[in-house]
Amino acid sequence: MIGPLDTIQVDVFNVPELSREMQVDASGRIAMPLIGTVDARGKTATELADAIEAALRDRYIRNPDVTVNIKSSVSQVVTIDGQVVEPGLYPVTNQLTLVRAIASAKGLTEFAKIDDVVILRTVNGHKMAGLYNLSAIRRGGYDDPPIYANDVIVVGDSSQRRLFRDLISVSPLLSAPLIALVR
Repeated sequence: MIGPLDTIQVDVFNVPELSREMQVDASGRIAMPLIGTVDARGKTATELADAIEAALRDRYIRNPDVTVNIKSSVSQVVTIDGQVVEPGLYPVTNQLTLVRAIASAKGLTEFAKIDDVVILRTVNGHKMAGLYNLSAIRRGGYDDPPIYANDVIVVGDSSQRRLFRDLISVSPLLSAPLIALVR
């Protein structure tokens, strides 16, 4: 879906004067020569191409052939936070799943709690949360859930792993021989 501030390429076959790369404005519209503003927000590239074709066909071009390609999308992102190597905003592509989203954030940190991954999502104004276990997904216990634009993924922190690391770092001191000087 096209959203505000996305960059798109509009090509009108055999009419290079109308072909151009443009950015969708903050209200979700684009401005095209001859036809003026067109609402692009919430449309797929094909739906926008059809709308441009219809507007051109009405007055200016007989049988226009329009293609729209999304060059970059800033409106279709997922937020990945918590115990991943590179938390941040990542673009949502076709068939993005939880495992793929975490892989795009360069994977999990050593302190990640793999049975405590939350997906936060707003559906029809209602906030929802799902708790997932990455180990079970990787074993095939259940399907890798799809990720949609504006989802927030939070990977939990394992206090037990932190404690284990701290114990391991202190253990050489505990197991080293005690040497005392005797006079």
